[in-house]
Amino acid sequence: MLDISPELLLSTLVVFLILIAVLNSWLYSPLLAFIQKRDEDIQNDLSKAGSNDKEIKELLEKAQSIVDNAKLEAAAIREKVIADAKELAESRIEAKKATLAKEYEEFERTLEQKSIELKNDLLGQVPVFKEALKLKFNQI
Repeated sequence: MLDISPELLLSTLVVFLILIAVLNSWLYSPLLAFIQKRDEDIQNDLSKAGSNDKEIKELLEKAQSIVDNAKLEAAAIREKVIADAKELAESRIEAKKATLAKEYEEFERTLEQKSIELKNDLLGQVPVFKEALKLKFNQI
């Protein structure tokens, strides 16, 4: 039947213990050290990612403030340009009004002169009209 040999049992136990010691030193210890280093690296990366979130928030806030300042500057420039354009348009309107007023005054003077000339011309022809009227009345 089954015999238990103490020498074989003892040699198997010694080989098993040697195998455990060799595996521990060659496989398990480096594997556990690698796993521990990997866990530490993951923790470091997570903490850096957390600090990166803070940096990203700071950079986004800084970028937003730059954009807001740029918008304010653009609005100020736009207002200045609009004011300059209004001023230029008003000066052109005033210049055109002055030109038109001058032309209107000239027109009134010319009209007054023509009116006087026409009146003088008509007054000069009054005797001719009187003669023509007398002739017409005499014919009637």
